[in-house]
Amino acid sequence: MQTLTIQVKDDFMTEFMKMIDTVKDNVVIQKDENLEYDPYFYERQKKLQQIRDDIKSGKTEMLTQKQYDKEIEQFFEKLESQYAN
Repeated sequence: MQTLTIQVKDDFMTEFMKMIDTVKDNVVIQKDENLEYDPYFYERQKKLQQIRDDIKSGKTEMLTQKQYDKEIEQFFEKLESQYAN
């Protein structure tokens, strides 16, 4: 069996379900709660996994909270100095 994600327009849902009913012995319909809460769940999950892999491989550096605080403070100081004039 293969899995597909199908988006159906609200006003077509009744007709779509009638079509599916004709092949119900060959099709299983299951709602994916992840997609109900966040339509981009799987794309975000994939991106997060890539970020984690990049951190583990050393391709991307993960800052400590202290490093982050220092960098963000320097960033705002730079902004303030640029726009102070």
